[in-house]
Amino acid sequence: MPKMKSNSSAKKRFKVTGKGKVKRKKAGKRHILTKKSNKRKRQLRKATLVDKADEKSVKQMLPYKS
Repeated sequence: MPKMKSNSSAKKRFKVTGKGKVKRKKAGKRHILTKKSNKRKRQLRKATLVDKADEKSVKQMLPYKS
């Protein structure tokens, strides 16, 4: 049986935690930052978890991480 391939874009975007949940970065911190408040930009720094509805599909893209 050949090895399964991990999705390269998913490898760069997601990390799996010790308990098996999937971590991601928040969107909206790349450009057009002048009109966003300091509070909003500060909150966008933190990582968050992938929603439960999407977790299964992300884990399928990362067969050896999950």
